[in-house]
Amino acid sequence: MVVLDITIVNIALPHIQTALGFSTESLAWVVNAYTLTFGGLLLLGGRAGDILGRKRVFITGVLLFGLASLLGGFAQTSGQLLAARALQGVGGAIASPTALALITTTFGEGPARNRAFGVFAAVSAGGGAIGLLAGGMLVEWLDWRWVLFVNVPIALLIAALASRVIRESERHPGHFDLAGALTSTLGMVSLVYGFIRAAQDGWRDPLTLVSFAAAIVLLSTFVLVERRSRQPITPLHMFADRNRAGTYGIMLFLACAIFGMFFFLTLFVQNVLGFSPIQAGLAFLPVSVVIAIAAGTTARLLPRFGPKPFMVVGALCAAAGLAWLTLTDIHSTYLGSVLGPMLLFALGMGMQFVSLTLMALSNVPERESGAASGLLNTTQQVGGSLGLSVLVTVFGTASRNEAVQQVPEFLATAGPVQLALFRRTGRLPDPWGDEVLTAGVSAAFVVAALFTLVAAAIALFVIQVRTSDIERLKGNHVPAGRG
Repeated sequence: MVVLDITIVNIALPHIQTALGFSTESLAWVVNAYTLTFGGLLLLGGRAGDILGRKRVFITGVLLFGLASLLGGFAQTSGQLLAARALQGVGGAIASPTALALITTTFGEGPARNRAFGVFAAVSAGGGAIGLLAGGMLVEWLDWRWVLFVNVPIALLIAALASRVIRESERHPGHFDLAGALTSTLGMVSLVYGFIRAAQDGWRDPLTLVSFAAAIVLLSTFVLVERRSRQPITPLHMFADRNRAGTYGIMLFLACAIFGMFFFLTLFVQNVLGFSPIQAGLAFLPVSVVIAIAAGTTARLLPRFGPKPFMVVGALCAAAGLAWLTLTDIHSTYLGSVLGPMLLFALGMGMQFVSLTLMALSNVPERESGAASGLLNTTQQVGGSLGLSVLVTVFGTASRNEAVQQVPEFLATAGPVQLALFRRTGRLPDPWGDEVLTAGVSAAFVVAALFTLVAAAIALFVIQVRTSDIERLKGNHVPAGRG
């Protein structure tokens, strides 16, 4: 449901933009309002599962997600939609790490857990595929609001089934680090707002500078709070393990790339290639299929080769796919310029997901599995939000520069209707508008490719596969904290 919601809303973005009056830069908040609260509160959600019982917390998060979806479907203004999306993020932050922790505690290390995470990754990819198709059908046949309404019956069904089939976990005494949750979430919101504000109003804008300054203060306070807390929301000792710290870094940079790829390709295929919502959903379907196949294959091969080769090769495949996408222009076609790089990118992501999950949760005591899984999800969501905001800034700068170059040609050749439209909206009509959008998208893909190259470098130079890691993948018992 959580993955479905990301992709189903992506397909609807052009229609949400038109209905509620978002600019391309501010449209990123439809994604970021969700991912920031999701990422910022994930660790608190994982901690809540450890303390209060994972079954109870899981059901609460799912029902809150459904309620937020209902409110978002009825939104009449951009502010109402963003508030509902933020509340969805809170629900996802409560449910998601608990679900992953339940898998970790249900299946012991070895082949059983490998298969479980393989299924988990495949289901995530399947949720993405369903979201793409369902989003296209709902937007085209009904209305964009139904991409939110559809979560309500799903949430009710999940809650009903979970109450019957999931066993309650053992509770671990502790307290909630609310100061850490608030400072980290507000710090990331300030940082992301600063980048998006810079994309719209420039780097010298007072609010841009204030946002970055607030981010520095809040995130610095967060680190101090965590260092002094007896039960921090972010257990800093998790980063003492070289492989786990490297895994979190890889996930951070990969998320920077993948969120941006889906955001900008969704705009490109609908606004430049002219795809309908259903066609756009079908266009992205091969990505989910390849991710699912690659994840399943990787899960079977991990005990033989270990996770490092899949981390390195996967990041390089993703980088190559994004580099290929930088070549798109207004004359590009789906089969000739989009499908190939998307499949290469998906192959790399499929290799990464299972490898990163297993490495992040390897050698972790059962009592900290919620915190470890929450931290992995946090790096993904925070990386996605931060990466998208950076890419939107790159997009805004590149598109404005392209618009400056296009205006003289437009004024020399445009007809009266086109000139009147330009004076009323301040935007260049097509095909000049397509040139501007494509130039911005291509520049964003350049930076996204650099993000994945950083992930590849971390995998190559930081990750060190130990004998104990291979033994755990094979199912041989090694006590947590050993090896």
